Amino acid sequence: MKIAIIGTGYVGLVTGTCLADTGNEVTCIDVDESKIEKLSQGKVPLYEPGLAEMVVRNASTGRLHFTTRLEDAVRAAAVVYLAVGTPVADDGTADLTALRQVIDRIAPCLAQHAVVAIKSTVPVGTQAEVTERLRQKTGRACDVASNPEFLKEGSALHDFLFPDRIVVGVRRPEVADMLRRLYAPFLRTDRPFLVMSPESAEMTKYVASALLSTRISFINEMANLCEQLDADINEVRRGIGHDQRIGCAFLFPGIGYGGSSLPGDMRALAALAGRLGQAADLITAVDAVNARQKLVLFHKLNDHFQGELQGKTVAVWGIAFKPRTDDIRDAPALTLIDRLLAGGARVHVHDPVAMPNVREIYGEQLLYGNHPMDVLVGVNALVIATEWSEFRNPDFAEMRRRMAAPVIVDGRNLFDLVTMSTEGFTYYSIGRRTVRPSAGDGA
Repeated sequence: MKIAIIGTGYVGLVTGTCLADTGNEVTCIDVDESKIEKLSQGKVPLYEPGLAEMVVRNASTGRLHFTTRLEDAVRAAAVVYLAVGTPVADDGTADLTALRQVIDRIAPCLAQHAVVAIKSTVPVGTQAEVTERLRQKTGRACDVASNPEFLKEGSALHDFLFPDRIVVGVRRPEVADMLRRLYAPFLRTDRPFLVMSPESAEMTKYVASALLSTRISFINEMANLCEQLDADINEVRRGIGHDQRIGCAFLFPGIGYGGSSLPGDMRALAALAGRLGQAADLITAVDAVNARQKLVLFHKLNDHFQGELQGKTVAVWGIAFKPRTDDIRDAPALTLIDRLLAGGARVHVHDPVAMPNVREIYGEQLLYGNHPMDVLVGVNALVIATEWSEFRNPDFAEMRRRMAAPVIVDGRNLFDLVTMSTEGFTYYSIGRRTVRPSAGDGA
């Protein structure tokens, strides 16, 4: 099947590459000529494990193409995916300017029986708007489906190739049948293909994000209580997670959610409720808890230094909002760095893949290290903000040798409390007691 993907950002590039990998002829389109040129050379402008290799493999077979020539690609396509950016403002409104511009461009060259599938995260009612806009531009009824994405950065290829479910919102069953055939290679393990109204499909995306965000904020608020009561949130999490009604997923305490999906979807859902005159107390509370949780590492550090951050040097391991991605949008680590700099501290940073993005924001305000140990020399404390695997088993003796003071503030609970005490560290974590060096260790 010939497919056009408009937008080569995270969602568009993963979607196009995975569809090409199952034998379809896919053309990815973008207005950014430099990005298209790089992709044509096999250079992927974002970090996602395995994606670059899959792009190169499918491009070499002639199944995956990159172009700025939208009209030619759309004219030949049986399915046209819309994966353009729909950024959400602070007030929760989504900017659909790019989406509307694309609709106006594809209308004159859209094949008679082509299906337009909306992958971008959009407000409820967008499918209806796009359908009407195409009718006005083409003079005929066009098939438009809502096909929301549920990809997790860092595991997006696996999520696409082995989905929990596929959700499509359509007006005609024939459109669902066409998309079912397209997705059939990914549903061989009897994963459900869920057909519903476009409005329900659009709403499903927001509700999924809201529920995941709620679990994160809930466990973080409980972790903060555990610290005050000498309880251990990891033990509590296990105690509730084995209840089949609850489960363990998304119940790991930390420093709040980030990225572009959950924060934007929460703001958009709250704004939607506001426009309808509907109370959204839970949604706004979840977001408020998350905003507070992003400050927890700063408060722990500030308390440790008794409010005297001026002149202190702090190392930060991990800047991306989660491991296995270079995405730093809304990352909790940025909140911490901003507060530290404002307080007069010097900040050393290391992240396995996100350093170029960090440098674009902070320039020479920070000291950058290519290795985790590089940023520890002379620091008064280390903060762990992202749970990269390579941070889990460090050489603690070497860390102590390099640091001016053996202090770790761990926002991801990577280390065992007993180990930290015997290794000679003062160790702060989330939802667990603070530990001090064991007596007689010479710390």
